[in-house]
Amino acid sequence: MNSTPRGMRRHIAILGETNSGKSALFNAILGVEAAIVSDISGTTTDPIVKPMELLPYGPIILIDTGGLGDETALGEQRVKRTRETLSGVDFALYTVDVRSFDEDIYKEMRTVFESQSTPHMVVFTKKDALEMSDIERIAHFSKKYKNTYVVSVKDEASIGELLARMSEALEKLAAISDFNPVSIAPVGGVAVMVSVIDSEAPAGRLILPQNQFIRKCLDDGIRVNCTTPEQLLTVLRESARVDIVVTDSQAFKEVAEIIPDNIPLTSFSILGAHEKGNLSVFIQGLQAIDKLRDGDRILIAEACTHNSTHEDIARVKIPALLRKLSGKTLEFEYRSGRDFPDNLLSYSLVVHCGSCNLTRRETLERMQRVTKAGVSITNFGVLMAYGAGILNRATEPFIN
Repeated sequence: MNSTPRGMRRHIAILGETNSGKSALFNAILGVEAAIVSDISGTTTDPIVKPMELLPYGPIILIDTGGLGDETALGEQRVKRTRETLSGVDFALYTVDVRSFDEDIYKEMRTVFESQSTPHMVVFTKKDALEMSDIERIAHFSKKYKNTYVVSVKDEASIGELLARMSEALEKLAAISDFNPVSIAPVGGVAVMVSVIDSEAPAGRLILPQNQFIRKCLDDGIRVNCTTPEQLLTVLRESARVDIVVTDSQAFKEVAEIIPDNIPLTSFSILGAHEKGNLSVFIQGLQAIDKLRDGDRILIAEACTHNSTHEDIARVKIPALLRKLSGKTLEFEYRSGRDFPDNLLSYSLVVHCGSCNLTRRETLERMQRVTKAGVSITNFGVLMAYGAGILNRATEPFIN
């Protein structure tokens, strides 16, 4: 509860051949023994994910992955999982044990890095065990490919220098990022946050989208009034100024009936759709509703995991709304967390959450996979606004 959420951290993956020193490097960067280190090939199976502070850059997610180049049946699964992990990361460290280095595997991975626009650094491990011939190979490779570094996990100075180079790389990445969060109100403005307190709202704390919204307002110099739908009218009467109202999507209809038309209205989910995805694609995805037929399969994807209730927006309210809008008998499949299907061809529509637990890169990668499969995709908030008859109003703050 006190740490920066996963979806707001840069993701760095450590990749490389089996036994190239990935897990040892992972532990050295973290400063703790978080991953098992062994000479046995294939020790790391599923990716290991750990949050950390990379100084002076800030909060990141560090990911240790399974080894590449393992040709066993289980090894193929590890490699597949590793490549899936890479699709959602912002930066990669490709580890190399120069004594058993396969340049063909690196060339293949370099092509993957470039195709996914993932910047990377080549890290030669086991510096303490290098021989003269190894040093010559490193020099030849570094001249050929650039952006290389040599470390030993037993040498704190070399790890410290690597961390500094990682921080510099991420600072450069931030400087050229195409992610430009929208300002929902001017500096000194006032936003009203409407939260639904129901069986899904955890006692004693705010849900993550609300938490992130408050922090966003504080960062942008915007004052925030927090209320519930039941108290919204009173808040409006007592407020001399309101620049925007942001609500839970499930309360769209109720809230829209209360606030005047001259006050902008949107939801946490639509804000997430704009900042982490492509809002116009989500809006276009609504066209699939009129084409739905009896028996069509709908995928509902949430980036978080939680227990569902009778008031659950993903498993209760959205399915009910889609049945009402389409007038069809539909089949629904639910995925949560990092679980997202490989094969998307069997779905007629994908409905995705606001991605508070995903990075923008992860969200866009999912959207790309869906559209590449020829399937329409929309967003929780976009769909709920459409169902409430206020889609134009709810998306107007983000449509030029």
